Parts: sequence; C-alpha cells; structure tokens
Amino acid sequence: MKRIDIKINFKCNNCCKFCVQGDKRHWCVDKTTNEIKDILEDSRKGYDEVVFTGGEPTIRPDIIDLVAYAKNLDYRILIQSNGRMFAYKDFCESLVNAGARQFALSIHGHKAELHDFLTGVKGSFKQTVAGIENLSSYLSLFGNLIATNTVITNLNYRFLPDISKLLISLGIREYQFAFPHILGSAEFNQKWLIPSKKKIAPYVRKGLEIGIKNKRRVRVEAIPYCFLKGYEDCVSDKSIPDTKVFDIHLTNSFENWRKNVGKSKGKACRSCKFFECCEGPWREYPEIYGWSEFKPVK
Repeated sequence: MKRIDIKINFKCNNCCKFCVQGDKRHWCVDKTTNEIKDILEDSRKGYDEVVFTGGEPTIRPDIIDLVAYAKNLDYRILIQSNGRMFAYKDFCESLVNAGARQFALSIHGHKAELHDFLTGVKGSFKQTVAGIENLSSYLSLFGNLIATNTVITNLNYRFLPDISKLLISLGIREYQFAFPHILGSAEFNQKWLIPSKKKIAPYVRKGLEIGIKNKRRVRVEAIPYCFLKGYEDCVSDKSIPDTKVFDIHLTNSFENWRKNVGKSKGKACRSCKFFECCEGPWREYPEIYGWSEFKPVK
C-alpha cells in the first residue's frame, strides 16, 4: 500500500504541549479546497490511501466535501484527529456517510485533568471520549476501525497502563504509544516535557502487555528495539506504509526522510542485532540525553 499524507490545515482546536507543528497555526497558509483536490487527482495513479491530517482536519468547513471527493477517486481514507468534533453525532454520521472508514484519534491521559493539561483545552478529554463512543456506533456496520495514539511525556508515562485499560474499555482494537518528535512545541517545552527512554520503558512494556492480553493490536513509535525486550514485534517503524507527505514542503518518501534525516544511530548501535531494521531515536533526543542508555542487543 502506498499513502499520501496531506496537511489540509494548520489550525487546531487544541494547543498540545508536544505538538510538532508548533506555531505554524499562526503563520502557515492552509491549502485551498481546489489545491487539495488537485493533489488527490494527481496522486491517485501511484497511491491508494490518503491521510487527512493537520493541524486538526475536522475543523475545516470543507472536510465532508474533501472526504467525498477522495472516496469518489476510490481512495482508502484515514482521518487523523484529536477526536473532539466527533462528539457531535451529526458530524460523525456525515463523515462516515461521505466515505471515511478509518480514524486515528489522540488521547494522552486516563483522566480529564491529565489529558486536558497536555492538550491545553479544558473539556477536551470529555469530547474525545464521546467522539470515540459516537464513531464506534456509526462504524459498527463496517467493523471498528478506530485506532488511537498517545504521545509519551514526563507527565503521563507512569499512566500508560491506565490509559491502556481505558482504551480497552472504550472498545479500541488498536493503540499506539509514540515518543514525541522534539520539534515545535515539544522543543519549546523539552526541559519539563521530554522523559528519558530508560525511564519510560517499563511502563511502555506494561501498557503493551495489557493490550496483548486483551487481544489488541499494540504498537510503539520512535522507541528503539533495545528498550522493548520481548515486545520487538510492536515496533511500528517496519509497518508504516510508504508515504508521500504534503506539508509546507513536499517529502516524497517519509521513510527515507526518517532514516536519513529525522532519526539517528549511535556508534554502539552497529553491534546491535537490530541495527538494520531499527531506525534509532529522533535525532534531537540524544542531544538531550546522550547515547549511554542505548544498549546494543546481542
């Protein structure tokens, strides 16, 4: 499967402390409806899946039209969202009827206080949970095609097992823990926001184990194999589709960008048995914590 990822806007109704897009909402110009439709038309011959993302794609007034247009071109459609707009049942119904079937929603805490602080919006947890419940009911005829993403921070890593239990109680079949890319807001807040991988690893493994025992598909992003003994199959790097990204600038292959620009490996990594398949951490991480905690797997 080959995928295009279109940042259809940079505006957002959350203000997450770890947002890699940072202050782009204040100065980036969103693509027009026609520009997005042209991308969809031009890309269809080589790509069969589209991700609408942002910013927050669901707050664009033309999102239903864009989904219907992509559906008419026979794309598989994935909406990457904070989930808040799905608290409105009419919106859920309209988006599903337009052709959206897959959703990746973000949830960053097991309780409102934690999630709302990280998203910067009081009430966002309540709306996201309601959105998951509403989407689940509208997708029941097609199977539950909702996955979630949780960004790991110094404030929530201890609660990853609790977040896992919450997601299972909500009927989520697939969830992911992602280490923050230390750009944008994450870079600005890095002194208090970014944990060490060694510190979070036991909680990540526990959260994964809870999912596995409950027959969920669980994944981790941007955490190398050396921190995931026994859970190596959960590393998401190897399962990310080949993706062309339409951001401010065009990235023809996100995989190549990750491996050659976005991430890095230390000298000791060469002796690890996972060296060839592991992408290493985001390049900015060892600038904060160094390489000492990365132990090659023999």
